[in-house]
Amino acid sequence: VDIMTGHWEFTYHENEVLKNINAFKGEFLAQNIRIKEDSLFGDEYLDMVDQHNGTGLYSEDEARAFKPYTVKIVNGERIAVVGQAFPRTANANPQSNFPDWSFGLREDALQELVDGIREKEKVAAIVMISHNGMDVDIKMASRINGIDAIFGGHTHDGIAKTTPVKTPEGGVCHVTNAGSNGKFVGVMDLDIVKGKLKGVDYKLLPVFSNVLAADAEVQTFIDHLYTKKYDENIIESRNPDRYVNKDRLGKTYGEILNEELAVAEDTLYRRGNFMGTWDQIIVNSLREEHDTQIAMSAGVRWGTSVLAGEMITMERVMDETSMTYGETYKSEVTGAAMKDILEGICENLFQKDPYLQSGGDMVRLGGMDYTCEPNGKFGSRISDMRLDDGTPLEASKTYTVAGWAQVEAVGEGRLMWDVAADYLRNHKSSTKLKKVNHPKLKGVKNNPGIEAYPGELA
Repeated sequence: VDIMTGHWEFTYHENEVLKNINAFKGEFLAQNIRIKEDSLFGDEYLDMVDQHNGTGLYSEDEARAFKPYTVKIVNGERIAVVGQAFPRTANANPQSNFPDWSFGLREDALQELVDGIREKEKVAAIVMISHNGMDVDIKMASRINGIDAIFGGHTHDGIAKTTPVKTPEGGVCHVTNAGSNGKFVGVMDLDIVKGKLKGVDYKLLPVFSNVLAADAEVQTFIDHLYTKKYDENIIESRNPDRYVNKDRLGKTYGEILNEELAVAEDTLYRRGNFMGTWDQIIVNSLREEHDTQIAMSAGVRWGTSVLAGEMITMERVMDETSMTYGETYKSEVTGAAMKDILEGICENLFQKDPYLQSGGDMVRLGGMDYTCEPNGKFGSRISDMRLDDGTPLEASKTYTVAGWAQVEAVGEGRLMWDVAADYLRNHKSSTKLKKVNHPKLKGVKNNPGIEAYPGELA
């Protein structure tokens, strides 16, 4: 990897982020991250930056934490690459991990940056690597002049063709998204004649990992990690009492991760707009762990599938749950509050203005069914909330709810991966899902994104 930008990198503490960036043998770019004013004029942040050879203070005058762009020579042509980190990191992830940095779209700063690149660098093309999400990339492309292509992430969708977007001054920006988990490589050829971009040719190349030989150096490194032993220096949780799991002490990571928990009787997947079968395993385990009527799990897009008949190992559980804030919790919520929570999440997801969307998919619910009208107005998208036994939720009645991965609080419960692993161990004889809590959807029958929806459509 020559160039990257960030999102989940910032779920580690700033000091570790800077350490990792220094260890990266490429360039880390992020034009939209700034150092907060109080931090810039304080000693603590500057002392931390000094420990990392200045990384984290790219420009004191502009309060830039990181380098905003780079220029590469490709087949003799100068190509500029701009980095755009996830703009809503402070909303989606614990701010306590990055108290000195602020994020955002920073449109005006981006336009000024692009204009400066065009004027000073004499490049043939400008491309942007982005973690905005595709809807945001498309809107941004329509409002910024001078960017020729955007290579997007965050949305996790493999889009076979570019989406050409007209810029304010009549140019074209080609927006792309090449999926996730290394399933595809997006390849764009730039047709440059006499230093000017004349057109692009884009292909989405599938990666067949069982056909391609592993990189020997990387495979050796991974194999070495499996032989390392879990020790007292590990920090798994934000709760000091749960930093270290004593049951794992002295075991190699290979021994821990290769533990066979249960055989999947259903194909377990994460990516559904509203629910996934892996998510059902997670919410079922939360309900069993905390003895609650309802469980909630964030609609994250990462995590690979397990086919029916395959063994679910601890490594596959970690694939779905590992993060730096995986604590579980139990709470009590009224029916009215539950509706408000779901309406707020819907507004973040289905808001017509991409700049006001937070990304991700709908929160996953266990033990509860509901009807959702994605195209409805704020406050009226959610209706007919019922427990699994068909009992309607009452606005004034209180219900027990379990969840995990709180951003602004630290749950008191065990870590999600241990909860899910124990659930699978306890249900080893039968992992068949008796029910998947797919919500009923209204007003989207003709939406191509709802192809073969496993729930009810109205």
